[in-house]
Parts: sequence; structure tokens; C-alpha cells
Amino acid sequence: MNVFRSKRRLSLIAIDFAILTFAYLLVAALMYVDSSLRLYYLGYISNFFIFSVFIIGARLFLRVYSSVWRYANSSIYVIIIIADIIGGCLGYILTYLPFWSDFLRVGIWQCIVFVTIADIGTLISRFAYQILYKYLKIESDKNKKNKIGVAIIGAGQVGALLSEELLYNVKSGYTPVCFVDNNPVKVGTKINGIDVISEEKFLESCKDMPIQEIFIAIPKMSNDKANMLHKTYMATGCRIKIYDFPLNDEGTGTRRIVRDFKIEDLLFRDSIKVVNAETKAFYRGKTVLVTGGGGSIGSELCRQIAACNPKKLIIFDIYENNAYDIQQELIRKYGEAIDLTVEIGSVRDRKRLETVFRSYRPELILHAAAHKHVPLMEHSSAEVVKNNILGTYNTADMAERYGAEKFILISTDKAVNPTNIMGASKRFCEMIVQSRCDSKTSFAAVRFGNVLGSNGSVIPLFKRQIESGGPITVTDKNIIRYFMTIPEASGLVMQAGAMAGRGDLFVLDMGKPVKILELAENMVTLSGLVPYKDIDIVETGLRPGEKLYEELLIKTEKLDKTANNLIFIERDTPLSREEIDARLESLKAAVVVSEETLELVNVKLALKKAVPTFVDPEEINKKAEECEEMKMALAK
Repeated sequence: MNVFRSKRRLSLIAIDFAILTFAYLLVAALMYVDSSLRLYYLGYISNFFIFSVFIIGARLFLRVYSSVWRYANSSIYVIIIIADIIGGCLGYILTYLPFWSDFLRVGIWQCIVFVTIADIGTLISRFAYQILYKYLKIESDKNKKNKIGVAIIGAGQVGALLSEELLYNVKSGYTPVCFVDNNPVKVGTKINGIDVISEEKFLESCKDMPIQEIFIAIPKMSNDKANMLHKTYMATGCRIKIYDFPLNDEGTGTRRIVRDFKIEDLLFRDSIKVVNAETKAFYRGKTVLVTGGGGSIGSELCRQIAACNPKKLIIFDIYENNAYDIQQELIRKYGEAIDLTVEIGSVRDRKRLETVFRSYRPELILHAAAHKHVPLMEHSSAEVVKNNILGTYNTADMAERYGAEKFILISTDKAVNPTNIMGASKRFCEMIVQSRCDSKTSFAAVRFGNVLGSNGSVIPLFKRQIESGGPITVTDKNIIRYFMTIPEASGLVMQAGAMAGRGDLFVLDMGKPVKILELAENMVTLSGLVPYKDIDIVETGLRPGEKLYEELLIKTEKLDKTANNLIFIERDTPLSREEIDARLESLKAAVVVSEETLELVNVKLALKKAVPTFVDPEEINKKAEECEEMKMALAK
């Protein structure tokens, strides 16, 4: 590829040199007629090379020869003119320096005429190439019958760029048939020879047109807009795609691509950009430990931290396969530029934790290690206590003992008025963190909702059920949840780490909750199928410990704003360390009793005493219709 580009660049330079030669000969014939100019062949040739070198040099400097000319637009033509003006001025100035011979000097008009003719010649050559390429490409496409016909939604600049890409890219397998736009000024016109029609006309006549796919090319499209367009055009039966920057990319310097719609595009709210330059600077040059670093959230945290240029990144995980995957991914991306270590171990094991902390002395700890699957943890509550609660306590102890700067716990919305073992364990972990507000180490927790695509979430489950032909199973058709993407969740943790004071509990404003039923319907639709026709959606009943809605905030507690208007701090009166230790001893005793049997009633009772807000799900669910979260979901 580099050889090809070099040959193409040299060919363009050779063509431009020929155009400059012609322009200079023409100027000489028109303007060098006065014998008093004492033009000598040596001076004539010297002037030509001086101006040619400066003009081509200016074009090289402004990267004129790096452009793909078949896709060139007005901006590159302006750059050519600017480069030639710069080159001409430099050449003119050089010939008038004191040490230069008189016979080498040229007049200002000769210089202007030469640069003008060179510009016109160069632009004509580029225009001729584009026209010839487009003509040959169109003629070639006439002989190809396997092109897919597409409609482009949006007749603006982005849509025009997409149509050029589809028309003139030799690798394109698509043929744009029409633009669709509701702007009356654009309807009835043509862009790149393609008709612009109204949405109403398109929906009426789409089935009679050779269109198999629809590309949405609208810049800065909100999720609500994407949702509306997706629902509107699904009625055509065509496959719908979006012309956009890759998901989770900030867009800077990144080329747009045509991609399938994803559930994140229909998340009922716009994606939240949390991490900023100040947050990244906070992690730069620091030793960071991520427990559970191989999990869904933990691995994304490792990716984002690695991009901040830390002094050292330590991945701590009990599951070696996941830890290995993220290790290899980061090594491929950063190589020796990152100091990366993977340590296999459990947060339950104090001795192993102490060895790791003593060896590396991490400054920042992001604690993502936890059991999180609600129904499974109802059945294995002792393991939840040992892993989630005791694991958090152990890691927090080591952070204090070895002088860590900050410790950030990853919590969940299920910790608010918990109705299950997992949620109650996370609430107790929050209480552990809040009790250490007197520590030199800053302890904080971050609470957010369900994470799209994470291990154990409904998205992978629904995908598998769709792939197997259905049905999709939802526990209750009225159930609602808050959702966010993995990068959003990790970004919130990152910023909390930078902002955290002592005992802070951070909560993200996640907008309106989402009905799981609508999520299932959208996923079927995104697969090109029809809900309840191609894929059925059935109700299976609430699982043990499950409630109809989740809450992000404990309503009776004070809520403080932060510098980020999407992040809040929830405060309540923390328990003392002694109170936490006393409740912890009761939990340990219940775990010991349960070790000889699968009967775990003692653990649940001990957890209810340790977490006063832990209630049975029936108590919450019977009030579901009155809660604010359900009203928000139904109001959509």
C-alpha cells in the first residue's frame, strides 16, 4: 500500500511539473519579449526551477499529494491555490534578495500570470481526472447486476458524502437509488444525479423501487430521533443501517462507516460522555489496581486506564481466562508502552491480597470483583457474603494498610431498598466504604444501573434466544430497569475516582428507565424480524428476589450536585467502624453455620439485620404502580 501511494504521489508530481513547464513556457512567450530584460537561457532555466521547487514544495507541505483525488472536494482545491500563492511569493522574494543577479529577477506580473496559469492547469487536470473516473465507474457499474439498491435518509452534507462513497468506491456493493428528506427546499432536486424525495412519497412507493436497504445519514442524531426513524422505516421491510462514527468513539479524526443499528442506538437517551481530559490526567503516572479486572466492567476500566498512561496497571482476578484476554488485548495495543501485570487471586484471600499490595503499593484501587447474578446468589447467599462483603472488607483493609490514595467500590442500583441477597450485599459494601470517612485513604462508591452487554445481562440472553428462533423470555411484561453502556459505566467509575472525597456515594442521572418488554421488541426488530410473529415474547414470572423496578436513589437521603451535572453524591449518616465490625461478625457466624448444609436461612436473616433496608420483593412490588420510576417508564 505504501509503495502504491509513493508511485501515485510521484506520478502527480510529474504531472504537475509538466503543467508548470507549460505555464512557464507560455509566460515566456507572452511576456519575455523585451530585449532590455537581458533574458539569458541560464536565467530562464534558473527562474523556472526556483518557482517550480517552491510551488511543489508548498503543495507537499500542505499535503496536497496525500489526497485521494477521485473524492476531492472544494477544500482541497482551495489548498492548491494557497500552496501556489505561497510558493510563488517565496520564489519572487528569493529572486529579489540582494545577493541575486539582476538577470534572474522577474517582474511581479510575470509571477502572477505564471502562478495563475499553473493553478488553472492543475485544477483542470484534477477535474478532468474526477470526471473521467466517475464516467468509467458509472459505465462499469452498468454491467454489474448484483449491486444492492439503497435509499439514503438525509440529503445534507453527510448524505452527499455517503452517496459519493457508494457511487465511486470500486469496493462498494451498493447503488444509491434516492435520497429521502422532508426539507421542502431539497425535495425535487438532485444530489450527485440522485433524486431527493419526501418521506411520505418514499413510504408510499418504496415497495415499487429497487431498494433492499436504507442508510440513515443524519449527523448528531439523538437516541429519540434514531428510535423514531428506525420504527418509521422498519415498516418498509428493508434492512436499516446507520452512517455514523463507530460506537464509543469520540469521532475526532475517525472516518464514518455504514453499520447495523445496535441496541445502544435505541437506548431512549443519548450516550453520556463522562471521562474528560482532567480525569485522564488524574490517572497518568499512577499505579492502579483493578480487582475483577477480567470482567465486563473491570476489563473496560483497564482499557480506559491504559489509555491514560498510568505508571503501572495491575489486573487482579480469580478467573484466569478473562484476565488473559484483556492482558493480551492491551499488549497488542500498547506493547512495551504500558507496564502491565496480571495477578491471579481472590479478594477472599487476605494473604494473597496483602502480598499483591505489599509488592506493588497501588495508589488507586478500583474494586470491581463481585458476584452479581441475582437468582444464582439467592441460592448461594453464603458465597455472596464471602465474596462481595468480606472481599470488599479485605481489599479496603489492604488499601488503608498500604497507604493507597483512593479506593472506589463499584455498586449497583439493586443496593437501593434491596429485595435480594446480591443487592443487600452491595448495600453493605457501600456501608463499609462510608464508615471509613476518617481514613487517610479516600473511600467512595459508584452506583449505576444495568450494563448493556455485560456478562449475565439480558442483552446476551435475548440475542441467544433470537438466534435459536425464540421465544424471548421476560420475567414480567411490566418490569423496568435503568440501562447504560459498558464505557459509560466505566467512565463514571473513572471520574468518581478523580472526584472522590471520603465516604462519597456517586449516582449517575440515567434518564428514564426502560421497559424490558420494549427492549426485547427492539432487539427482535433489529434482527430484521417481527415481534410476536417471527419471534414470540413470553412472560415467565418474577424470579426469587426480583422486583419490578429499580431505584437509583434512597429518597430520604440528601443529594448533592457535582461539577458534572449528570453525577450526584448521595449522603447519609455512616455507621461507625465498630458497628460495621459487629454486623460483620454476625454475618461471618451465619456463614459458618451454613457451611454444613445448603439451607441458608441464617445468612439471609443475618443480612436483613445488617442491612435494615433489605425487604422482601413482594413488599416493594405491590407498590410498583405508585412509584416514580414506573410512572416515568409508562409516560414514554
